[in-house]
Amino acid sequence: MESPDAAVPPAASFRLAVLGVGHMGEALVRGVVGAGVVPAGAVTIADRRPEPVAALVADLGVRAAPDVEALAAAADVLVVAVKPQDVRAALGGLRGALGPDRVLLSIAAGTTIATLAAAVGDDVPIVRAMPNTPCLVGAGASAFALGPAAGPDHADLARRVLGSVGVVHEVAEDLIDAVTALSGSGPAYVFHLMAAMAQAGAALGLPAAVAADLALHTVLGSAKLALASDVDAATLRNRVMSPGGTTEAAIRAFDAGGFTELVETAMTAARDRGRELGAGVGATRDDEPEAPK
Repeated sequence: MESPDAAVPPAASFRLAVLGVGHMGEALVRGVVGAGVVPAGAVTIADRRPEPVAALVADLGVRAAPDVEALAAAADVLVVAVKPQDVRAALGGLRGALGPDRVLLSIAAGTTIATLAAAVGDDVPIVRAMPNTPCLVGAGASAFALGPAAGPDHADLARRVLGSVGVVHEVAEDLIDAVTALSGSGPAYVFHLMAAMAQAGAALGLPAAVAADLALHTVLGSAKLALASDVDAATLRNRVMSPGGTTEAAIRAFDAGGFTELVETAMTAARDRGRELGAGVGATRDDEPEAPK
C-alpha cells in the first residue's frame, strides 16, 4: 500500500479544480490566482449555473469544465464547494475517477470525511475544511482535518489553497464542529454585536448612520489592535478599563447579564447543529458551506 504522501504533486505546480463557484468557491479561486499560488491557466471550475463560471473565465482567465468528470481529470486538488445536501449527487460520478494521486478538499459544512470517502473511494486523500465568509476579502479564518489517506504533503497543499484567503489551522476531525461554532459562524456573532452597538448608539441619541459607522470602525480597529499586540484579548480589554470608569460600568453590565456564559451557550448550540448536519439530521436547502446555520 502506498504511503499517504505518495504521488503528491509539487506544491508549486499543482492543478486546482473547484466544483461549485458560489461565494466561497469564487473566493478561493480569486484567492489562489491573486496570490500566485496557482496560475489561472491551471485552475478549472464547474458549476451547474453557467453565469458565475462564465464571469470568472472572462475575469481571471481560468478554464471551465463541461462536467464533473472533466473537472476531476483536470485536477491535482479538487475543491468541493457545493451545498452539503448536494455533495453525494455532485460526487456520484467520481468513484474511480480519483485516486491516491489526487486530493479532495471539501468545504461542505457538516459533511464528514467518511461520507466523502464513501462517495469517491477510501484510497483518495481527503481534506475536510471549514473556512468562513471573511475569505471573500482575504481575511478568512479556516481550519482543516486530514482523512486517513492524507499526509503532511496533502496538508501543505490545503494550507496553500486556504492560506491564499486568510489564516489556516490544522485540527482533528472531531474538532471541526467546534471550528464551525467559533470561526465558521463567528462572523455572524460579530455582525450581531455590531448591529446591537449601532442600535444602542442610536437609542442614546446618535444619528443612525453615525452610530453604525462608529460601531463598524470600533470593531475593525479593535481587531487590528489585537493583531498588532502581543497580549490576549482579556488583557487588552482590561487595558481599556479604568477603575470606576465608563468601560468598567459597561463590562459589569455585560457580566451581570451572563455575557460569557451566553456566548458559550450559543457556540455549543452551533456545534451541536453541526453534529446534526454531519449525521444527516435536519439538513435544509439553506445550509450553505460559507454561512453555517
